[in-house]
Amino acid sequence: MRRPALYSSSRPARPAAADQTGASLGGAEPQPVPAAAPPRRFRLAFSPSSPALLWAAILLLGIALALSLALRPMPRKLTQEDINAAVLKTMETQVMPSEYARAYDNIRPAVVRVVSYVKKSRLKDTESKLATKTAKPKPLGPATTDQTGDSDEVENGVGTGVVIIDKGVILTNLHVVHGADHVRVIFYDGLEADATITGVQAENDLAVLQASKIPDDLIAATMRSTSDLGPGDKVLAVGFPFGIGPSASGGVVSGLGRVFRSPEGKQEMKNLIQFDAAANPGNSGGPLVTMDGEVVGIVTAILNPTSARTFIGIGFAVPIENAATAAGLPPF
Repeated sequence: MRRPALYSSSRPARPAAADQTGASLGGAEPQPVPAAAPPRRFRLAFSPSSPALLWAAILLLGIALALSLALRPMPRKLTQEDINAAVLKTMETQVMPSEYARAYDNIRPAVVRVVSYVKKSRLKDTESKLATKTAKPKPLGPATTDQTGDSDEVENGVGTGVVIIDKGVILTNLHVVHGADHVRVIFYDGLEADATITGVQAENDLAVLQASKIPDDLIAATMRSTSDLGPGDKVLAVGFPFGIGPSASGGVVSGLGRVFRSPEGKQEMKNLIQFDAAANPGNSGGPLVTMDGEVVGIVTAILNPTSARTFIGIGFAVPIENAATAAGLPPF
């Protein structure tokens, strides 16, 4: 009869472990057991990347900021007295430009010198006309210049003009360019250009010129209605008196709606602005401006009951409304 097979257990015996235990119990001293590591949950609570530590830092910064704002002194409220004191201090310590200087700076780029020429073949006739004018002078005319030289043309007179459109459209007095064979204008930057007469308004002694070339940065004058202009308002006359300039003279409006008749009695102009800013031959055609540098009139005449062509305190200007109409511009 066959005996059944017997199998040994698969678990290995551990006699060595028992021997070692016994050896440790009977022989060498037991080794100290290291302390157990703290739980991972306790270590992570104070880690640099811990959200709790981050929020604590934010809270401390907020508290510090609030304290600094609370302890900072509040700025004093600015009062009108403070503003007035600052303005007075500035006026005392800094030299401010006058009203007339500011007005001149604004209008200067638009003021041009107008020179009329006649041919020498007409010189004798021109001289006779000038002699007649000397006997009974026009109230305000172009400044006469030396008529000698080798050129076929000679200067007949010098006046003033003002640019009213930045394409080179210039207003001046008709008597400045009347009878000229050739007209030339000189802009504020020294550029010289020939000019042609494109329009006239004889009743107001006005002429419109068109320059053949203009500066790249030409600035036209700003025109202002005379509806709110009144006696006592400050005005500035800019021009080339006796060919010298540009020159500026200041004064006030003396009256409005004045009527002026030339000494010859050939022309009567109405609705003129009377002013007392100095004007002399050569100022003709120049702008009369406000303290903002805005043109309210074109200087055209002075009143002098004597034969001298000099200023005695009464000047006249054509209102800019009339002058703008001469140039084909719509009235204000």
